[in-house]
Amino acid sequence: MTVWAHELRLLVRQRIAVGALILMTLLSAASVWAGLAEIARQHAAIERIQPQQAEDEAAIARWVSVEGDAGNAAYYSFHATWDAPSAFAFAALGQRDVAPYVLRVRALGLEGQLQESENYNAELALPGRFDWAFVLIYLAPLLLIALLHDLRSGEREMNRAVMLQAVAQSPGTLWARRIVLRAGFLAAALIMPFIVGATLSGAGLTGSLAMIAAALAYLTFWTLLCLMIARQGRASVTNAATLAASWLVLTLILPALALVVINGAIPVRQGVELTLAQRENVHAGWDRPKDATMQAFFREYPEWRNTPPIEGGFHWKWYYAFQHMGDVSVRPQVAAYRAGLEARACWTQRLGWLLPAVGVQSLLHRQARTDLSAQLAYQDRIRAFHHRLRRYYYPYVFNETPFRQADFANAPRWEQD
Repeated sequence: MTVWAHELRLLVRQRIAVGALILMTLLSAASVWAGLAEIARQHAAIERIQPQQAEDEAAIARWVSVEGDAGNAAYYSFHATWDAPSAFAFAALGQRDVAPYVLRVRALGLEGQLQESENYNAELALPGRFDWAFVLIYLAPLLLIALLHDLRSGEREMNRAVMLQAVAQSPGTLWARRIVLRAGFLAAALIMPFIVGATLSGAGLTGSLAMIAAALAYLTFWTLLCLMIARQGRASVTNAATLAASWLVLTLILPALALVVINGAIPVRQGVELTLAQRENVHAGWDRPKDATMQAFFREYPEWRNTPPIEGGFHWKWYYAFQHMGDVSVRPQVAAYRAGLEARACWTQRLGWLLPAVGVQSLLHRQARTDLSAQLAYQDRIRAFHHRLRRYYYPYVFNETPFRQADFANAPRWEQD
């Protein structure tokens, strides 16, 4: 214990080491605070939308109930959906920084409503929002390099290396103690704020341990890399430059190049293109013969084939039929778009076995449920909810049944999984 205490006193006397540990603590704490603040803002947005939804629905119900027009009820009623953040989202915001987590949908064509915001391959994106994952992946290695780059070379340049090895019972044990102290204190400075944040957000123990294990594995990789460079016997400045170049290549250059290669190998149409294609098909529905539109719709929903025929010019049956057929028309493109995104995400995960920064980022986003899979799952729940909405409104529209105020209360409600 006396030897460890002596090493600790030596560490405390080094201004650079103390400064690096303090900076690590401040950066980690600031990232956790920023993440918790962002998640609190998202929770507040989700909470606000529900009473606003009730107010809008009450206003529309009062107006529509006068004539009982089901078409107006379906057209003007917006239905709120939301994807509440997980307890770990504060640490790794991932897709929640670029994709919608609140979306109000109507019983009209869905794909145009869904694809107004893009899905990005965030696992390989260059540094984004300042969160705990950002601090771990991009900043912690730099501070670890500052602590370990001159562990041996510094003593040699101060002409103390020979004396230290002479008085030490085991030179290997001496260096091991110094490595454990520096890397261990840095890990503690990084992880302690995360533990506080996880506690405040109500995160589970198992998930917290998984994220901590990922962080420790990543720091261990950089510690081993620092030791490998230090064993070459070069000057401290050379070690620092070599490690800084390694950080630049492993965390920025190679992931960026991989992003270019993956995106080039797996081309994906932009979501806005799907939106335009769907809307073009919807708008073209105004010019198509009504009978052609209805026959195509009845192939999708044969149960409405024997409902009263359309007479005159505009009719809500025809309108909702060509709205849905707009979605049907882009099904192949939507399937290809999703398959491309999933393929990119799959290759990103595979690349994580070669690039630790990519691998750890993917693990953190998966644990926090902020990755592409989580966003696509939210879209799947919206599609299922939209299907329930249409199934609810269609009997009123196609049977020309009056839609009264009580019917608004019976409409499907969004339920968070």
